[in-house]
Amino acid sequence: MRIMIVAGEASGDLHGSGVVRELKKLSPDCDIFGIGGDKMQAAGMQLIYHVRELSVMGFWEVWQHLPLLRSMQKTLEALLNVRRPDVVLLIDYPGFNLRFARIAHEKKIRTVYYISPQVWAWHSSRVRTMKKIIDKMLVVFPFEVDIYRKQGIDVEFVGHPLLEVLNEPQNKKDFCKRYELDPNRRILGLFPGSRRQELERIFPAMLGAARILHAQHDTQIAVGVSSVLEYEFVKSFARGDFPIQFIQHGTYDLMKNADVALVTSGTATLETAFYQTPMVIVYKTSFLTYSFGRFFIRIKNIGLANIVAGKRVVPEIIQRQATPQRLAQEALRMLDSESLRKTISEELSGVKKNLGTPGASKRVAQIVLSSS
Repeated sequence: MRIMIVAGEASGDLHGSGVVRELKKLSPDCDIFGIGGDKMQAAGMQLIYHVRELSVMGFWEVWQHLPLLRSMQKTLEALLNVRRPDVVLLIDYPGFNLRFARIAHEKKIRTVYYISPQVWAWHSSRVRTMKKIIDKMLVVFPFEVDIYRKQGIDVEFVGHPLLEVLNEPQNKKDFCKRYELDPNRRILGLFPGSRRQELERIFPAMLGAARILHAQHDTQIAVGVSSVLEYEFVKSFARGDFPIQFIQHGTYDLMKNADVALVTSGTATLETAFYQTPMVIVYKTSFLTYSFGRFFIRIKNIGLANIVAGKRVVPEIIQRQATPQRLAQEALRMLDSESLRKTISEELSGVKKNLGTPGASKRVAQIVLSSS
């Protein structure tokens, strides 16, 4: 069986790698190729393109990269003809994947979509469009099922793949010893994202807030460095005027053991919520992208942790409000109140319950193999 997979960013590589592993267990001879990252390649997939080439956020930014994206699309379209996969598995990344789904559908190749486009945030007409080009929709939040079922789309809730990778972290004593932190002092965790654009727009403000909290409140600072980013690139944002621990390949340990976290909006907010760590969600993009998004977005909250919780559990600081002073103020409000941290932590437990049960990757692999 030949399977083309298209994943568009770091989270897609992470969740896609679980599916590739399960596919290889269930059908060792299956031929898997497409767009992925290091994790998917290590699991047994042939990379045609690396996810870092698709790691672009925002409408204006995507527009600037259109020539590259169109070239990649043409190459994948040619592979549909030459290698003729039995099924195309599309993981998240709707801007690219929905266009490619239409191409695969026109060539009468079965399409399975895993990790649904966030249609609950955008205009519902998108769902009617998907009905014509998606054969099977696999969703990771239970509330998404009714959205697609009402439009007559074959949909199944498979649970959230994060449950497979969110391991039991180090306890605080061992964590602090490993990274030379004082277990008796408060720790602020910074999670600036996995895209270079995110770091360039958001990380300086996070570091500014960290500088204030370290200088005025003796807070320890640690940064979770995404595995898809170059360590030295992330470290280059620091001025060296106060101590920072940069932690790569230990992100979940930091999420669990930080007293409070500043987190770029995205999957990382769900991961942080899983560990019930109080956080401030930060989002900042270009003026054009933000203006365009405000016109179309139909929900009150943008952070996945708040969306899955069904209410505003943690603050969201966006665009011009995302200044070092404001971020420091919100983080300090939590750092200074143990009762507030406890309340937020208890409310975040509801997020974990809404993620389903472990085993999403195996369920997806079984569905893909039965789709030919």
